Amino acid sequence: MDSEIHAVHHEASSPTYWLTRFMILRLLGIIYAVAFLVAINQIVPLIGANGLLPVDMFLKQVTQALGSGGAGFVRLPSVFWLWHSDAALLTVAWIGFILSCIVVAGYANAPLLGLLWFLYMSIVHLGQDWYGYGWEIQLTETGFLAIFLCPLLDMRPFPQRAPPMPIIILFRWLSFRIMLGSGLIKLRGSEMWRNGTALYYYFETQPIPGPLSRWFHFLPHAVLKIGVWFNFLAEVVAPFFVFWPRVGRHIAGSVIILFQLTIILSGNLSFLNWLTIVPALACLDDGFWAKLLPKQLVKKAKTAADNAEPSTPMLTIAWSITVIVALLSIQPALNLLSPGQVMNSSFDPLDLVNTYGAFGSVGQERDNIIFEGTNDDTTGGKANWKPYIYKGLPVLLNQRPPQIAPYQLHFDWQMWFASMSTPDQYPWTYNLIWKLLHNDPGAVSLFAENPFPNKPPRFIRAEIYRYKFAKPGNSQGLYWTREKLGDWIPIVSVDNMQLVGYLQSIGWVK
Repeated sequence: MDSEIHAVHHEASSPTYWLTRFMILRLLGIIYAVAFLVAINQIVPLIGANGLLPVDMFLKQVTQALGSGGAGFVRLPSVFWLWHSDAALLTVAWIGFILSCIVVAGYANAPLLGLLWFLYMSIVHLGQDWYGYGWEIQLTETGFLAIFLCPLLDMRPFPQRAPPMPIIILFRWLSFRIMLGSGLIKLRGSEMWRNGTALYYYFETQPIPGPLSRWFHFLPHAVLKIGVWFNFLAEVVAPFFVFWPRVGRHIAGSVIILFQLTIILSGNLSFLNWLTIVPALACLDDGFWAKLLPKQLVKKAKTAADNAEPSTPMLTIAWSITVIVALLSIQPALNLLSPGQVMNSSFDPLDLVNTYGAFGSVGQERDNIIFEGTNDDTTGGKANWKPYIYKGLPVLLNQRPPQIAPYQLHFDWQMWFASMSTPDQYPWTYNLIWKLLHNDPGAVSLFAENPFPNKPPRFIRAEIYRYKFAKPGNSQGLYWTREKLGDWIPIVSVDNMQLVGYLQSIGWVK
């Protein structure tokens, strides 16, 4: 009896993390699988040889700017410095996807996770505009830490080696920086966050609304204000408790995870929120998971813990990584304290320790760029223009916003940013129009459908519209209303010599 009490007391005073590691790696595997699947479907039309921003041109620009390909590799490490054909892009994406599925199935070790990390970093570093989001470097940082959760060779879900505690702490440090960075950028960036009104606009103006976004948008303002305070509870208060003793840490981790789940319900922020849950899982130990997970899984974890063998090399490596991360954390930590805080930036070539943040300001209006084509004569103003329908962004007024996340539509995201700028700030949009005028299969594949399946349009234009949610229950069954603001790119054809000359000057057209 005394021995049982001692065992229980020992377990309470020294929490274990076998189930925590199991959950972290499974969720990370799912996110990796989604990210590589996105690359399989989109990387060739985006950065392939005939893509909107060809990787070959980018490599030449980096080489020229830094003086050599070797210097380029040091600054932007990527396997694509060696081989960057369309076949190479797809090969990396497919290998990454297959390896991710192995992790999802429950099997992972350090070399496998190391390869996943390097392959995805290879895409991010040369993905240009399409991969410039905070969650891309967040995935590389999270994936790097995960390498050291695992033994060198043993791939079993519950190997002989326990998760090294220093790496669990580093996951909490990552969660702290992600959440606090997002909270501080909001407090510093916008009066609407500080006065609690940001959510009056956020659900309507966010990049890609989801099926429930309109419902959230029309909630009473009092509820939306409470949502802002919950936001700050999760992003400003909870991070400071991720290092506390067990109860405080469990509450902090649960608040962060619950907050991420509400964002998942309210829109389509790619895999950002799922990824943000991963380091927050490190706040929860086996005692927490034992109450939620199937008994058989809990039993396997306990058996592994009972038969665990310590590994001095594994612990030594974990402490070495901790020292490296601590040194690399100096600049990101100073950035958090700075009134000129920047978000979603990397301070080292391997993106090992980064700074994060999201929605430092919220727009009050939603502008959408719609590409339209016609085969009619446009001189009389009576041409029948057909829109290119996006896969995620709103176009048709009666179309309910789709559920996209955790999948990502890189093109749609960039068009959301472009709607707040000019075409000259997003020059690849001219390349896109040229490709649409030729019914280029890659460019057309970025849209939900091709309105000109048989022959390409004679003319293309890009119009900008202001969209608003239609009130639920309206007699027309509309999800959106809109008003036209004007031309974003005026009418062009393949005979437009100004367009041809511009594309030739960049090298997009020979």
